[in-house]
Parts: sequence; structure tokens; C-alpha cells
Amino acid sequence: MKKIIFIILLSYTILISCEIKTEKSAIALQTDFGRKDNAVSSMYGVALSVDPNLKIYDLTHEIPAYNIWEAALRLDQTARYWPKGTVFVNVVDPGVGTDRKSVVMKTTNDYYFVTPDNGSLTFVAESMGVEEVREIDEAVNRLKNSDESYTFHGRDVYIYTAAKLASQQINFKQVGKSLGTNITKINYEKARFENGKFFANIPILDIQYGNIWTLLPRKLMLDNGVQVGDTLNIEIYNDGNLVWNGDIKLVNTFGDVPEGENMGYFNSELNFSIAVNMGNFSDKYKVYSGPKWSIEATKK
Repeated sequence: MKKIIFIILLSYTILISCEIKTEKSAIALQTDFGRKDNAVSSMYGVALSVDPNLKIYDLTHEIPAYNIWEAALRLDQTARYWPKGTVFVNVVDPGVGTDRKSVVMKTTNDYYFVTPDNGSLTFVAESMGVEEVREIDEAVNRLKNSDESYTFHGRDVYIYTAAKLASQQINFKQVGKSLGTNITKINYEKARFENGKFFANIPILDIQYGNIWTLLPRKLMLDNGVQVGDTLNIEIYNDGNLVWNGDIKLVNTFGDVPEGENMGYFNSELNFSIAVNMGNFSDKYKVYSGPKWSIEATKK
């Protein structure tokens, strides 16, 4: 009797184990394609042809055309909120068809990123850590009969590989040869506190409202004597040239200052940001974002 019970329990354990191993991962897409044509829907079709039971979601398809920097930022802002094991596909690929590598990066916390290796992985590599990068072997991980297509790797290579990986038709090692932990990175001003002054990059705008988002962490500022209610002198530079200088008060939220007044606050990523309450700081002062935009802040 005990032997029979043991066999039943062992069989059940094996069955459960098999179910766990065959559980599919979600696919999340980011591109600069927009929705005006069939590009995104074609990628959906390829993925569902690999496995009709896959779950596919959109991060955004409104990355500005060719803007690798913004693609890198949006991936990092979004990926951490998805379940572990999610397979992200990023197709912002101005170098499509050239010798830039097509890769899958696995992070140390078990996320996968399928993308051209063109700098798009800069921020997720820093925030999540790189376990390993593999170059996609297009001899086996490419849509059938697409060899003569050179300009739509999003459809022919990336979503196809992602779908095979998410559905567990291939494992990570079967993506292609290992590249170790090496990826292409974009250089930018790293956040730091030095000689009484804070330095950081301005990576992106809160586009709808024109607020200026920086990579200056709340913790770094609080740890170095800044608190809500303080006044800060702000200098904003583009490629080393001063664009704007002024004093602002650090507050908790927009309603803490009168309408039309400049303000500093910590955004939803818990980084220092600048805004005009009920206005557009970017438009008003011609301040924008990217790897060459930076901020310096000093407590008064």
C-alpha cells in the first residue's frame, strides 16, 4: 500500500513539474513603428503562428523614429513591473541589415530582451544586471523563407525568436553563441554628488506635460542634506552649453505651488524632476532630453 501511495505521489510531482516547465512566458513589444500600417500586426501574426496560445502585449509603438536612447529608457522604466520570465522584444533598429548584432540578453533576475545590440540595453543592463548575452543564430532562429528580406528583422528574426523562446520551443542556449556579458552601451552623465553639487543626465521628458525628468535619485539628494522645502539653484546644459539657470523650490506635488510657478519634485521613478505647475517647462525654456543633456543642482 505504501509503495502504491509513493508511486502516485511521485507521478503527481512529476506531472506538476512538467506543467511548470512548459508554462509559457508573456511577450512584450516595443517599437518605433507606430500603428499606421501592418508592421506590428505582422509581428503578432508571426508569434501566433509559432504558438497560438502565446500572450502578447504592447509596451509602446510610439518611440520616436530611430531613437535608440528613448527605447533604452522606456524599456528600463517598464520592464521591472512585469513578471519574471517575460520576453521583451525591442525593435528600434536604424542599423537593420548591417553588421550590428541581433541578441537576446538574459538578466540576473530572469528577464529576456530580444533586440538589436545598438545601445537599447544600456539601462536595463545597469538596473537588472546581465547574466549572459547570446547572438541570435539566424540559420535556425529566423522565419522560414525570409532570407531575402533585409529590412524587417523585427518580423523575421526578433519576434520569431522571442516566440520560440517564450513558448519553450527553444531554451536560452539554443538562441545562438554566447557573447558573455558584453553589450553596446550609450555614454551619459552618471548621477553623483561632488563638492556640494549634484550632477545627472536628463534622459527623457514627461512628454504629455513637458516636465524635465533627470536620473538624479531621491536617495542621493536626501543622503546629502536636501529635503522637501529647500530651494535649489539649477543649471541645465546641452553638450556643455548652459541653456537655463534658475532657483526652484523642492515640493511634494504640483499643487504645492501656485499655477504657472516653477517647481522641483521627485517623479514616479523617485528621481528629481522639474516642472511648471499647469504648464510646460520644456516648451517654455527650450529644454529637452537625451545623452547630451545634463543638470547641475546646488542647495541654497
